Amino acid sequence: MSWLPLSFGAPMVLWGLLALPVIWWLLRLTPPRPQTEVFPPLRILARVLRREETPQQSPWWLTLLRLLMAALIVMALAEPVFNPREKLPAEGAALALVVDNGWASAADWNKRVATAERLIADAGSNGVPIVIAFTAEKPNAEIGPFDASGALDHLRAAKPRPIPTDRPAVYARVAAALERLPGASVAVLADGLAAKGDEAAFKTLLEKNATRLVWATSDRPSVTGLIGADNQVDGFALSAIRAPGNPAPAQVTAGAFDDKGRRIADATLTFAPGEAAATGTMAVPFELRNDFASIALDGEHQAGAVRVLDESSKRRRVGLLSQAEADQAQPLLSPLYYIRRALQPFADLVEPSSADLADAIPQLLDQKPAMIIMADVGTIPAQVKQRLVDWVDKGGTLVRFAGPRLAAAGNDDDLLPVRLRSGERALGGALSWTTPQAVTEFPKTGPFADLAPPSEVTVSRQVLAEPTPDIVERTWATLADGTPLVTGMKKDKGTLVLFHVTPEATWSNLPISGSFVEMLRRVVQLSRNQGAAIANAEAAAASLAPYRMISADGMLTPPSPDARPLVPGAGPLPVTLENPPGLYGSETGVFAHNLLDASSTFAPLVRPQVSLPVTAIPYAFDESQNLKGPLVAVALLLMVLDTLAVFWMGGLLARRPRRAGTAATAAAVLVVLGGLFGHADLARADDSKPGDTQAIEDISKTRIAYVITGEPGVDSISRAGLEGLTRFLIEKTALEPGPPAGVDIAKDELSFFPLIYWPIDATAPMPSQAAIARIDAYMQQGGTVLFDTRDQFSNGIGAGSASPATERLRDILGNLNVPPLEPVPSDHVLTKSFFILPEFPGRFNGSPLWVEASLDASNTENRPVRTGDGVSPIMITANDFAGAWAIDENGDPMLPTVPPDPMQRIYALRAGVNIMMYMLTGNYKSDQVHVPVLLERLGQ
Repeated sequence: MSWLPLSFGAPMVLWGLLALPVIWWLLRLTPPRPQTEVFPPLRILARVLRREETPQQSPWWLTLLRLLMAALIVMALAEPVFNPREKLPAEGAALALVVDNGWASAADWNKRVATAERLIADAGSNGVPIVIAFTAEKPNAEIGPFDASGALDHLRAAKPRPIPTDRPAVYARVAAALERLPGASVAVLADGLAAKGDEAAFKTLLEKNATRLVWATSDRPSVTGLIGADNQVDGFALSAIRAPGNPAPAQVTAGAFDDKGRRIADATLTFAPGEAAATGTMAVPFELRNDFASIALDGEHQAGAVRVLDESSKRRRVGLLSQAEADQAQPLLSPLYYIRRALQPFADLVEPSSADLADAIPQLLDQKPAMIIMADVGTIPAQVKQRLVDWVDKGGTLVRFAGPRLAAAGNDDDLLPVRLRSGERALGGALSWTTPQAVTEFPKTGPFADLAPPSEVTVSRQVLAEPTPDIVERTWATLADGTPLVTGMKKDKGTLVLFHVTPEATWSNLPISGSFVEMLRRVVQLSRNQGAAIANAEAAAASLAPYRMISADGMLTPPSPDARPLVPGAGPLPVTLENPPGLYGSETGVFAHNLLDASSTFAPLVRPQVSLPVTAIPYAFDESQNLKGPLVAVALLLMVLDTLAVFWMGGLLARRPRRAGTAATAAAVLVVLGGLFGHADLARADDSKPGDTQAIEDISKTRIAYVITGEPGVDSISRAGLEGLTRFLIEKTALEPGPPAGVDIAKDELSFFPLIYWPIDATAPMPSQAAIARIDAYMQQGGTVLFDTRDQFSNGIGAGSASPATERLRDILGNLNVPPLEPVPSDHVLTKSFFILPEFPGRFNGSPLWVEASLDASNTENRPVRTGDGVSPIMITANDFAGAWAIDENGDPMLPTVPPDPMQRIYALRAGVNIMMYMLTGNYKSDQVHVPVLLERLGQ
C-alpha cells in the first residue's frame, strides 16, 4: 500500500486508528486524581466554607496528548516509509550482478554502490542467491553465488580501479556460474563507455540462462579524458576527448601542478557542438613548464583526466655552436642545419651572436643551457676552456660533432669522451681499399639500446678513437667494422658525447635519416634539466619500481601492494592491475605511464538488443526513510510528558523540596506542555521585572560608572579612562572590578556604583532638575561623585574668573546639597589609602582635589590621620583624570600628559587607586590609637 510520498509495510494495522474514539471516551470517564495541597492557616480559613470539588473529566489537552500518543503508536506499528522506492526486479533463480569498477566509474562510484545495495536487498528479501562480479579485478576473484550478506560484504570491499574494464573475461566467468542457476536475472551496472569485445561479451552473458536484464544508466554527462600534453616551442599543447555525438558545447579547464601539488598554470579547452576533441595551450615560459609534474582536468575525478609527466616532457635549452660561417645560399651545407631541424620540436635552441669562440662560449653559458652542441669545433680558447669544463662537471652535457677542424685539433682529455687518432679516416673511394660502413645494432648499455639500427645509413668518413681498455664501455653506436660511431662518458655530474662524423651529410647520410632525430632526442633526455638529475633514459631497458600511482579518482598516491615493476618498451604499454597508471622509478628519475594515449577515443556504450524483458534503472541513492523509529521515539516522549503532567496535577511535584534543579526541570516541562497544547495557564508566572538582569550584572562585581554626557568624544574618553584605571587596579591591588558602566543619571539606577565619574562639558545639555535630584539622593545615601572640569581649575570654587566648564559645574552644584569643601589635606586618608601621594595629578597638574572639609577634625600624636565619620560624597578636580587614565585597545595611552612627563601618568593612576580604596574602605586608617600598643607587643 503506497500513498506517495508515504507508504506502509503493514497497512492493516492502520485500522487500529478506529479505536481512538473509544480511547477518548474512556479518558473522559477516568479523570486524573484530585490534587491535594497543604496551605498556610490563613489560606485554609479563607477557603473553609468552600466545598471540596473533584473534576468530572480529564482536561482537554491531556486527552488530546494521549490520543496523539496512541495514534503515533498505531502508525509506527504500520511500518511507515517516507519517500518510498519501487522494488527492483530481482526475482528468478538467482541475481547476477556485474559491476564496472574501472576508471570511468570512479566519479559516481557511491551511487553505483547504493544502486547495487538496493538490488542485493531486494534479492535477499526474495531469498535468491547472488552472483556478483567486477570487471576491473583480478581474473581469479571470487564471484559467488553468495547470500545477501555475503554479496554486500563483497560489494563494500570493492573499489574503483584506475584501469580499463575487461568485460569479455568477467562476463564469461559469470555466464559459467549461471549454468548452474538457470533462469537468473542479470543486472548490468556499466560505466557508460564502450570497449573492445563488448558485443561478444554481452552475447556470452545473456544468450543462455538469463531471463531478465536490469540495465543501470548514469545521469552523469560523458566523461572527459586527457590524451596528450606535448611541451612545444610556445607552450604545453593539451588534447582532450569526450564521447562523440554530444550536441552541447563545453569548456573544461586544466591545471598544471608541480611535484609538491601546487597549481602553477591553467588552460581552457573548448569542445565545439558535436565535437569529441578539444585542444588548448598553456603558454608559459619553458622554465616554468619544466616544473610541471602532472596536468589534470578540473571537475573530472577520475584517472583518465590526469596525465603525469616525466623527463621526456621537459624542454631543455640547447646551445648551438659552429666555427663555420653560415651560407645563406646553401643552407643544407650548414653544420647546424640538420641539428636545428632535429631539435627544434622538443628543445629551446640558443646561439651566440659572435662567431669568436672566446665570446661565443661565455654567451652560451650565461644563458644556462642544459646541453651545448659543437659542430666541428676545433681548439677551444684557453681563456674560456676552464669555464666550459666547470659547466660540464656541474651537470652540463657537451655534444661534439667531428669535422676537419676537430680532426686537426688533436686530443682534448677534458672535453672529449675518448682519445682520437690524428687525421680522419676515409672509407671507399678510388684510393681506399675499404667500402662505406653501415651501422650495426646499438649496444645494450647505451641510451640508444631500444632503437632499431638504421639500415639505410652508411658512413664514408670518420675520426677514429684510440683503442683503450674502456673504449667498449664508452661506445654508444658502432659501425659494421667495429669502429665507434658515437662515444660518450660521464664526467663528474655531466656528460661528454662525440659523434665521429660531421653534422651535415658530407661524411655520412646519418644527419638526413630519422634515426638522427631519435638519437639527438635521447641525448637531450640524458642532459640535466637546469640542475635536476635525469635517470630514466639510462634505465630505459631495466624494470622500474612503482613510485607514485594515479588512483581511480585521479589523485597521486603511494603504490598499492598489487603494483609490480614496469619494463619500458617501444610503443604504448598496457595499463593493468600490476602496472596501473602513474610514475615508475625513484626520486632520481621517473617514467610516466598514463592511462590514455594519443590514439584513445571514447564511444558510448549501447544497450544490447535482446529478446529478454529489460528494466532500465538510474544510478541513485536510496532516499527512502523508515519512520517507525522516529514515531516510537515521539510516542515515548509524549508518554514522559503525560506522566509529568499527571504528577503535576496530583501535587506530587509541589510537595518536593524547592531545589533549583527540580524547579528548573518542572518549569521546562510546563513550558513544553504549554507550547504543545496552547495552555498558557500551565506555565508558572514570571515575576521578574524589566532591568532585573542588568541589576544582577551590576551588583555581581564592583564597577566604576561614568556619566553619559551625550558628547561622543567626552564619553569615549571617559570609558577608555575608566577601563585603564580598572586594568591598573587589577594589576596592582586585590580588587578585580568589572568593566566600567555608562549611566544616564535621569533613568538608570545609581545605587549600584560606589563612584560615579562626571566629566563636565559646557557644550553638553544641562541635566534636568529631576536628574540632579537623583544625584543628590545618591550622594546622601553614601555614593560619591567625582566632578572633573578638565580645565586645570586651581583658583577654587569661588574664584572670580571661571571657565565655561566651571560655570556649568557651579550651575549643577547650585541645585545640590554640597557640604563645605577643602583641598585634600596632607594628612588625609586619600594621601595614604594605598600609595603615599602628596598630590593628585591627572593629564594636567596643578589643580587640587577638593573633598568634603573635616571641620571638627583634630590631629594629635596618637591620631596622625585626620578623623572623619565617613567618605566624602563629592570630589572635584580640574586635572582631567580620565584623559590620563585612557588607553586604547593595545593598552597604550591615548592622550599625552601636560607637561609630557611619564611619571605624571603613573601618579595619576595611583591617585585613581587611592580614590577607589578610599571609596571602598572608608576612613579605617583614621583609627590608629592602638598602633603604639601593637608595636610594643611586636617588640618594635
